[in-house]
Amino acid sequence: MARHPGWATRLFSHEDLDTIAATVHAAERGTSGEIRVHLERRIPRRRGEPAGDALARATHVFHRLRMHTTDERNAVLIYVAVEDRKLAIVGDEGVHARVGEEYWRRVRDAMVERLRGGRPRDAIVHAVTDVGLVLCKFFPPRPGRPNQVGDDVSIG
Repeated sequence: MARHPGWATRLFSHEDLDTIAATVHAAERGTSGEIRVHLERRIPRRRGEPAGDALARATHVFHRLRMHTTDERNAVLIYVAVEDRKLAIVGDEGVHARVGEEYWRRVRDAMVERLRGGRPRDAIVHAVTDVGLVLCKFFPPRPGRPNQVGDDVSIG
């Protein structure tokens, strides 16, 4: 079991993080698409500046994790800045072209509702499952295709 920083385990237990990783793995079984969950303590910002933009940061992380290099441009990043209480979902161009902005809003809003209800694990598990079903619909599995993005929760 990987060690996770205290700020991450205040919101998610080690079991929660393992469950999220297992959900990512299960969601990807029926698709050639890729899903990644990334947690950060806070959105980086300069001293004296207000809290940053979660979508801009998630887009930066998406590229830093090289998720834009998947064969079919079908990767999705679910990003949570834990202490800032912000989140964003970034779908690469292949996914976004098929689902549109309204889909991402719906998934985000469902996550926010569960987070406000004190169910952070459910928020991410349900989002991963929902995204996985959409990826299965538009990006069927390709035999022999390697997993291009790790399933574990990445922490930055």
